[in-house]
Amino acid sequence: MANSHQLLLTVFPRTYAIARFPPHADIPFSYSGSSFYSVSKTEAELSLVCEESLLPPDIAAERGRRLIRVESTLAFSLTGIVASLAVPLAEASVSIFAVSTYDTDYLLVNDRDLDSAIAALERVGHKVQRRTKE
Repeated sequence: MANSHQLLLTVFPRTYAIARFPPHADIPFSYSGSSFYSVSKTEAELSLVCEESLLPPDIAAERGRRLIRVESTLAFSLTGIVASLAVPLAEASVSIFAVSTYDTDYLLVNDRDLDSAIAALERVGHKVQRRTKE
């Protein structure tokens, strides 16, 4: 696959979880100590991404995810950023959960797929670095 975007990506050292709650739920624990968290609400659900260590074990969630951050502030006019990451990962059979902020994009991949994800991303020209501290 030809890739028009060569990005610098950082893999965070901790594992993260993706939890789903009813749309009007109060989240029954504090996640604000997480170095990264994201809360999304729709009329159908409330989703939370946070460090797995902060999530009580009785909360149903997808656990064991690794966080990958695009190390750039991305202009809204740019196109194909997420595709430049998602397509090679899909081709490598790596499932992703994508989160975007105002400035950049993040992907969560299963920890067991991390080495395959890094190899797939590097094959298409992205540079991947591992962060050792949060």
